[in-house]
Amino acid sequence: MQVRIDEIQVKRRIRRDLGDLTQLADSIKVHGLMNPIVINEKKELIAGERRLESVKLLGWTTVDVRIVHTDDAGKLQMEIDENLYRRPLTAGEITEGLTRIDRIQNPGFFSRILRCIALFFRRLFSRR
Repeated sequence: MQVRIDEIQVKRRIRRDLGDLTQLADSIKVHGLMNPIVINEKKELIAGERRLESVKLLGWTTVDVRIVHTDDAGKLQMEIDENLYRRPLTAGEITEGLTRIDRIQNPGFFSRILRCIALFFRRLFSRR
């Protein structure tokens, strides 16, 4: 569901320092918003303040949201849970991911040859 950004109310939050939003905004610009902003039925922000501020930097006027029904205690618990129970990638996982991206973007000589052969046969047999 889309909601106008200026309708979302950011009330007192636990997180005080949003940090540098440049990289997050750049990622959203390239890939889109991967996870919606979470608000309650009163359009009060529950989770996703960094995402919200990043799309504001990008000049968006609306944003994807998920509406949850909760009381004030539940709202605070959700904010804490979202930030507390995430697990960052390990150095090894980041390295593996970046290596895989590099292989996809810069295939070796034999990979390029195999792709060309596969493309040739695909084109050859799809001309029926």
